[in-house]
Amino acid sequence: MSSALVIGAGPAGLMAAEELGRAGQQVVVAEAKPSVARKFLMAGKSGLNITKDEPFEAFLTHFEEAAEWLRPMLQAFGPEEVKTWAEGLGQTVFTGSSGRVFPEVMKASPLLRAWLTRLAEYGVEVRTRWRWTGWDQATRSFHFETPVGAQTLQPAVTVLACGGASWARLGSDGAWADWVPGTRPFQPANMGFEVTWSPHMQPHFGQPLKNIVLKAGDQEVRAECVLSARGIEGGGIYAVSRRLRDGAGLYLDLAPDLSEAALRSKLAAVGKKQSAKNRLRKGARLDAAKLALVMEVARPLPADLAPVVKNLPVPLTGPRPMDEAISTAGGIPRDALDDGLMLRDAPGVFAAGEMLDWEAPTGGYLLTACLATGRHAGIAAAAAMATAPC
Repeated sequence: MSSALVIGAGPAGLMAAEELGRAGQQVVVAEAKPSVARKFLMAGKSGLNITKDEPFEAFLTHFEEAAEWLRPMLQAFGPEEVKTWAEGLGQTVFTGSSGRVFPEVMKASPLLRAWLTRLAEYGVEVRTRWRWTGWDQATRSFHFETPVGAQTLQPAVTVLACGGASWARLGSDGAWADWVPGTRPFQPANMGFEVTWSPHMQPHFGQPLKNIVLKAGDQEVRAECVLSARGIEGGGIYAVSRRLRDGAGLYLDLAPDLSEAALRSKLAAVGKKQSAKNRLRKGARLDAAKLALVMEVARPLPADLAPVVKNLPVPLTGPRPMDEAISTAGGIPRDALDDGLMLRDAPGVFAAGEMLDWEAPTGGYLLTACLATGRHAGIAAAAAMATAPC
């Protein structure tokens, strides 16, 4: 019988294992894939954004209705603590102009290697190709498919850190939702959206839309996004994706540094004999991608072009499939868990990371909360073991 079991070897699971190991517990981490932290490593391919350096209350607002639930966990392990933790693993970090924090090497692999070395020093055992297939809640027996056949573990405590339901090939397939009663349906989060483009747009696929403001419902974000054959995606879209998923329309301000009146004046100065396309190019200084987008979605062009440039509607047809989303909403709701993230209906079983019903934008928020909830669950699980009767 293992003392503590962690199911899932992503950031939340490894952080829970670290806290249990630090407390002197015997820990087994069961991971379905042949290697650990695959989604974490994938995130590091474009530069591992570990957290966001900003005042705590501003940081917290990005978790919206889950903010007060997560507050104590993020207060205990927020942006400053994440930076200290990474540096403690030998990774010097820096803060970019946007406030995003990265390791100097930009990659995830050196940090992960150092982390696994620390876990090994705590005696944590990682078992890969151990796929959780269900459990007997009454006896807290957890069943697995393994390279040596079916196995069952009956630990003193368990931390579930199986992720959400996106990027299944990296390990987060959401299959566990069938075994945890009360789990709320998954929805995509931080995802791109589909647009049915005409052939006119094809030369511009892969081109970024820079220096724009994206508007969706009550949210406005100054960021970038990218035109693609399937629609529109990128950081700016991810930032407003929740509003778009919930039904808001997408509008772009392609000239955010000019008021509508100032833009109208610049357009008029080009001369009425110029074509609308030339007035947009010269007066509004729209690049080829922005100009193509206006010509695509605003036909027929009105005489007054300023409102079009300042509030261009993009005809979305729906989000990209959930498995392509960076993260998911839904999961185990707050009322199913106690303050230590233990399942109320399953004493001794805790949950962390994207299994929980919260969502946040990219930019360091997701990873910080996964680490913070994993740490919180691990500490609570270790405390439960320390106070349990022998």
